Amino acid sequence: MIRSATIDDVNELLDIYAPYVEKTAITFEYTVPSFADFENRLKQTLLKFPYLVYQEDGNILGYAYASTYKDRAAYDWSCEVSIYVAEKARGKQIGTKLYDALEKELTDMGMKNFLACITYPNDASIAFHQKRGYEKVAHFTKIGYKFDKWHDMIWMQKRVEDKS
Repeated sequence: MIRSATIDDVNELLDIYAPYVEKTAITFEYTVPSFADFENRLKQTLLKFPYLVYQEDGNILGYAYASTYKDRAAYDWSCEVSIYVAEKARGKQIGTKLYDALEKELTDMGMKNFLACITYPNDASIAFHQKRGYEKVAHFTKIGYKFDKWHDMIWMQKRVEDKS
């Protein structure tokens, strides 16, 4: 089941996010956010954008949300999209289901551009986004430093065309 995240979900969301922080360069955060910080992020996101969770048998197995791309009025039709799936739940199409729901909600809100920031290389994430119609539009070299190594980052974009 996919539903909107609530404050009651923060612990489970942090449990999913923590391994990404501690074991990967998928996120450039060095330390896992505190409960209060993560709760505040969730609250701030929900003021403007969808924040969705995928729940099965009472457990959250993944989440996806949108955030502001740039804080200027001309960018109001563009947003950044992010997704995190629990280690034990990868490969079960949860990401696809979450993105389907997220992109529908964003399109219904009038969003025209979905942007994904991806640490490079990350073949699985790039393939996932390409399959969904995202195209690579930018590549920054050695932009993030984590685990004693410089990492590249790419931006991928999906443009939602007007139906008229």
